[in-house]
Amino acid sequence: MYGDFIQSTIDFLLIALCIFFMIKLINKFKKPAKNVKEEVNKSATEELLVEIRDLLKNKKK
Repeated sequence: MYGDFIQSTIDFLLIALCIFFMIKLINKFKKPAKNVKEEVNKSATEELLVEIRDLLKNKKK
């Protein structure tokens, strides 16, 4: 009687733990993809700002 309950509880906890770590692993791989896009946008923005700065320097001369 208690053996079945304990076995079911252990099975539930093991499955829940596996699902938890699978979701953490999936989220770990999803986050860098977003950061790469932001870095690409930042570098494009930085390049544009550098060009504007250079144009303003040349205009003042």
